[in-house]
Amino acid sequence: MSDEHRLLPRSATDGKRSYLITDHHGGPVSRAADATESIQLHMGDQLVQHALVLLPDTQPGDLRYLAERLTEALQDVLRIAESRGRRLSQPDNT
Repeated sequence: MSDEHRLLPRSATDGKRSYLITDHHGGPVSRAADATESIQLHMGDQLVQHALVLLPDTQPGDLRYLAERLTEALQDVLRIAESRGRRLSQPDNT
C-alpha cells in the first residue's frame, strides 16, 4: 500500500499548505475535505454570478470587497483543482 498525499482545501493558520496522508479513500477527513471543497466551489460560483450582475453598474471604489472575495474564491478553486489533479493522476490501487 502506498500513502496518498491529499492537498486539503484549507491552508494552515500560518498560510502553509495542509496535506492528509492516507492509504484509503472515503475516510472521515477525506469526506470533510470533499464537503469543504463543494462549499468553496459553490461560494466561488455565487461570487462570480454576483460579480456578473454587479460589475456593469458599479463605481470603481465599490469593487474592493468583491475583488477580495473573488480572489479568495479563486485561490480556493485553484487549490481544489491542484488537489483533484494530483488524485486523478494517481493510479487507483483499490
